[in-house]
Amino acid sequence: MKKVEVLDTTLRDGAQSEGISFSVRDKLAIVETLDSLGIPLVEAGNPGSNPKDLEFFREARNLRLQHARLAAFGATRRPGVAAADDPQVCSLVAAGTPVLVIFGKSWDLHVTEVLKTTLDENRRMVHDTLAYARKHAARVVYDAEHFYDGFRANPGYALATLEAAVEAGADVLCLCDTNGGRFPEELAEATQAVLKRFGSRVAVGVHTHNDSGLAVANTLAAVRAGATHVQGTLVGFGERCGNANLSAIIANLQLKAGCACIPAARLTGLTAAARRVAEIANVVLPDDLPYVGAKAFTHKAGMHMDGVRKCSESFEHVPPESVGNARRFLISEIAGRSAVLARIQRVAPAVKKTDQVVDDVVARLKALEQQGYQFEGADASFEILVLKALGTYQPRFTLEHYKIVSERPAKNEQEGAFATIKVRVGDTTADTAAAGDGPVNALDRSLRKALEHFYPELAEVRLTDFKVRVLDGNHATEARVRVLIESTDGRSVWTTVGVSTDIIEASWIALVDSIDYRLSREAGKKG
Repeated sequence: MKKVEVLDTTLRDGAQSEGISFSVRDKLAIVETLDSLGIPLVEAGNPGSNPKDLEFFREARNLRLQHARLAAFGATRRPGVAAADDPQVCSLVAAGTPVLVIFGKSWDLHVTEVLKTTLDENRRMVHDTLAYARKHAARVVYDAEHFYDGFRANPGYALATLEAAVEAGADVLCLCDTNGGRFPEELAEATQAVLKRFGSRVAVGVHTHNDSGLAVANTLAAVRAGATHVQGTLVGFGERCGNANLSAIIANLQLKAGCACIPAARLTGLTAAARRVAEIANVVLPDDLPYVGAKAFTHKAGMHMDGVRKCSESFEHVPPESVGNARRFLISEIAGRSAVLARIQRVAPAVKKTDQVVDDVVARLKALEQQGYQFEGADASFEILVLKALGTYQPRFTLEHYKIVSERPAKNEQEGAFATIKVRVGDTTADTAAAGDGPVNALDRSLRKALEHFYPELAEVRLTDFKVRVLDGNHATEARVRVLIESTDGRSVWTTVGVSTDIIEASWIALVDSIDYRLSREAGKKG
């Protein structure tokens, strides 16, 4: 198998994504997650850019990693300054990582218009910085920033900058589509030109951005052209439109292209790792993300579901379990009885098509859908429905009452509403109160506060999404609403639904299902 080295830059390029800010603890947790997946190189930040990265590199020395080696990232020296005298270069070397990643300019436009220096001085900057880094690190990767744009504008100069890097001792030339604007055939042609000139002396890699929606395709094109080193972020987030999505790249290369990126046995952990990184970053993993998204192996049309049950490859390009994901059949008005049976059998495998419980679930499903329920995106609520039909549902608590007060203007953004609640668990009652930034948030906090004494595992659970849909606009404020709530415990994600003319009651129904689902799943593990 062709060996393709993977460098994950979630902690550096990914941290440049809007809305993402990693703490030192976050960064350490992500490194451990990537290491458990078998990622060989983790670009962990720029020690010369901020105190947080400096602290991270100090703390990272205590990590005991099995697969990953850490890399510090930084720029070439400034014009007219020796590498050993440049504070940024010194910080980079002081990070003490076994691998250093140095980026420099390969597009003459950037040299003259951004750096405001000469083409010759820029070549010297590349050479001097890499030569200095080579004395302090076991391995040096040179990121040729804007290489593909530079090669298109002035191929002779772009290649000359690479020559400077190779002469200085670079181990890898990583060619960057920094603006994300090039097409796959352009990358393949330019990559082949670099390999023809330098391939016998140094490894060649690729780093792409997704501004044209082609980051994964461009990376694969470069690998097909001969690149053996790829960079990206595990779930694709990064500056502007994001970086190349490594979860898709690794799966494509390893399952379809005969390449070895991570240990084969680790590939089944791909989905869990992607979801863990998204959770740490406090971002919602896109449901339609290839391979690892919740919808990646989801089927709704009856014909598709029938085809998958008979022959999975008829509507699935790879087995979902190969990347640690799972197949889902959506329950809706077009799903059919067979799909309902398949979903019931996930909860109770012994149920047969002729059993009364199938008729009971179908009838209940139709009645609830007429009221406005929709279960195709609420797997957890459907599972609770099945447990009730089977007679195995055990409510974990009973509501005595709740009361919610909203205040405007609020004293602060986090306390715009206040909820009190009384619940019964067995023979014990609990009264609690909590503030929130809205009535649903206050109710959720108050409920968890009441239940965590009985069920400590609920401390891990939090809401990640909340959607409201008005079902009949003709009734204005008297209309029924459907509430969808997405929850997570950091390892898995589930969705529940509630419907009512009262938005708080609809939210309550969905909240109760969310907690019941988590607790019933925990009870199943213990059983």
